[in-house]
Amino acid sequence: MHKMTREVKAFKVQEDSTPVREIIVCDEDIELTINKQVSRNFSISPNNLKEFAVGYLLGEGLAGTVDDITRVDLQGNKINVEISVADFDLRKELIVGSDCFGGWRRKIEMVDKVESDFQISKESLFDAFAKLKDSAKIWQETGGTHVAGMVYKDNFISVEDVSRHVAVDKLVGTAALKKFDFSRSFVVYSGRMPADMMIKIARIKIPILASNAAPTSSGVTVAQESGVTMIGFVRGDRFNIYSSPERILI
Repeated sequence: MHKMTREVKAFKVQEDSTPVREIIVCDEDIELTINKQVSRNFSISPNNLKEFAVGYLLGEGLAGTVDDITRVDLQGNKINVEISVADFDLRKELIVGSDCFGGWRRKIEMVDKVESDFQISKESLFDAFAKLKDSAKIWQETGGTHVAGMVYKDNFISVEDVSRHVAVDKLVGTAALKKFDFSRSFVVYSGRMPADMMIKIARIKIPILASNAAPTSSGVTVAQESGVTMIGFVRGDRFNIYSSPERILI
């Protein structure tokens, strides 16, 4: 099991300089190889790698369901996966790194609109963010992670990572392996909401994404076109809704 943090020497400078020992978050270079044909490298927290692989494949549209993923083999910092889909050669052309931005206009054209009558109350949203904050143990210790959480019925799960995109990948993979119904779930997380994040959420058919941070213009466009309810600036007792507001009971 990889450690999420380690201790380092540092100097704390105020009026003078004092040697201290600080706890910092770990990140490592992880290589993901798909069907022995395509490899991607990610700088991420070195835990929950199986869940990351599953969530990444689902979020990038390389696998339609967990059942399409026939093997996940972990060997140190290398992840080898095999997926069984008839159109893999077409799907692999859309791969971009999970922590980078690119080609969103082409990708949104291949994502079906999220049609869902799922609704939540604003109280449920605030409660989820309270749980998200409480669960962010590594962030509280280091200030160096993003945290993502998902609510499904009475279940709440969360994952931390140095990358906001990978935190969501790991969250989706964890939820998929637990057989959550994404169409009746919502995600809360700490990070901006650009186009690539919204496409990931839309592709998995999650109807609601909420963040304590801001959207970008491309993210709002994707949210509106895909039918995902985008919520930003969840702070204290307020938030903004940028698309599909009918899912939030005020």
